[in-house]
Amino acid sequence: MISFFVCLALLLGGYFVYGRIVENTFAPDDRETPAVRINDGVDYVVMPQWKLFLVQLLNIAGLGPIFGAMQGALWGPVVFLWITFGTIFAGGVHDYFSGMLSERNDGASISEVCGIYLGGFMKNVMRIFSVVLLVMVGTVFAVGPAGLIVTLIQKGGIGGILASTEFWLWIILAYYFIATFLSIDKIIGRVYPLFGICLIIMALGVIFGIFTNSAYGIPEIWEHFGNMHPAGTPVWSVMFITVACGAISGFHSTQSPLMARCMKSERQGHFVFYGAMVAEGVIALIWAAAGCSLYEVTGGLSTGLSAVLGNGQSAAIYDVCARTMGGVGIALAMVGVIVCPITSGDTAFRSARLVLADWFKINQSEFGKRLMLCVPLLGVGAFIGHLDYTIIWRYFSWTNQTLAMIVLWTASMYLFREKKNYWMTAVPATFMSAVSMTYFFYADECLGLGTAVAYPAGIVLAALFLGIFFHATKKQPGTEV
Repeated sequence: MISFFVCLALLLGGYFVYGRIVENTFAPDDRETPAVRINDGVDYVVMPQWKLFLVQLLNIAGLGPIFGAMQGALWGPVVFLWITFGTIFAGGVHDYFSGMLSERNDGASISEVCGIYLGGFMKNVMRIFSVVLLVMVGTVFAVGPAGLIVTLIQKGGIGGILASTEFWLWIILAYYFIATFLSIDKIIGRVYPLFGICLIIMALGVIFGIFTNSAYGIPEIWEHFGNMHPAGTPVWSVMFITVACGAISGFHSTQSPLMARCMKSERQGHFVFYGAMVAEGVIALIWAAAGCSLYEVTGGLSTGLSAVLGNGQSAAIYDVCARTMGGVGIALAMVGVIVCPITSGDTAFRSARLVLADWFKINQSEFGKRLMLCVPLLGVGAFIGHLDYTIIWRYFSWTNQTLAMIVLWTASMYLFREKKNYWMTAVPATFMSAVSMTYFFYADECLGLGTAVAYPAGIVLAALFLGIFFHATKKQPGTEV
């Protein structure tokens, strides 16, 4: 268990040390925020800092740090390293700058922010990427909870329409429709903090169950440093894509503007954005530890975890909760695992509405114009919800990390223009470029060219992107590298 505690300590220390360095580099000040200056009573509403943190955590979390971390555990405890260092040096940095750059630009959607610093072409690329990703996230976070509800109902011996995934999918989509266009403080600001607390308590219950059961032991990284994936799937770069939200996630950059529009002071950014990402990293670390410690390892491979995951996302989460918390704790855990994805799904569709509104300059203070965007968005979501879930998740994962890559390059250009330490974002941007491009060449759902082509191609393209960044900086008026 030493590995787990070391990683946990690094995550917490990262918030106080590196997170503060990131904040000082950006240098927040006392300027009037969009929430105060624009306040429209719908999307721009001042909320207290503690509520901003819990809502941000719930917006970005969902099933990402739970199921993604469990899938990452198939590679063994080596996943702890990516969750820890990815959160500190990539995910936290990404979330902080995406939120604060939005705040500095009137709470603009991340696609518009990218356009400001990377140009019109990248703005349009990000607009398309953002809407596609957000609709997929909303769909993933509707199908998953619907399946989990059905799992619980069937285990309770209930049949009929209540045991139908289709029925619960439409119920969740109906809720999304309502939450997408209501004022942010009507539902999100009031009940989400309670659900955020539930997510935290659920994670604490899982790790407490592991510590108090002598049958479970979290393996050490140095004793299981090799690839433990039963299918032999390579660590690079599939594990980095699979874990996604537990280390860095482009989806977070689409959610951060929601809270950037509700901040009373820029100085809240460290706690709200970097802090929420660290909290998500801790949650992911706990669920990865559960995946590594609860199931049988055969011949050095995670065969037991693979079998459980093969039963589906809902069944795997249910099994972890049952093993660690028993009958009493499982009720709280299931509420958390059902509600939290739903609360990320509705803000995903809300963010998609705002991206389209910024794109086409549609005033969202009017009820009818919000409705005009909500109906087609939810219609597309309903269609995608009936496609193969595993395929949706794969494309979501790659799109997600590619979006994060672009946002980090955006932050790098901002820092260069401000004559600040752009390496803080350029290094993780280059790393994520290699991750994303390698996966694009390797994965079967993309080009499927194998490691012999994917590995060098990913490295070459990452170096190319870094070169393009430096070339772009030379074109900035009055500046030089």
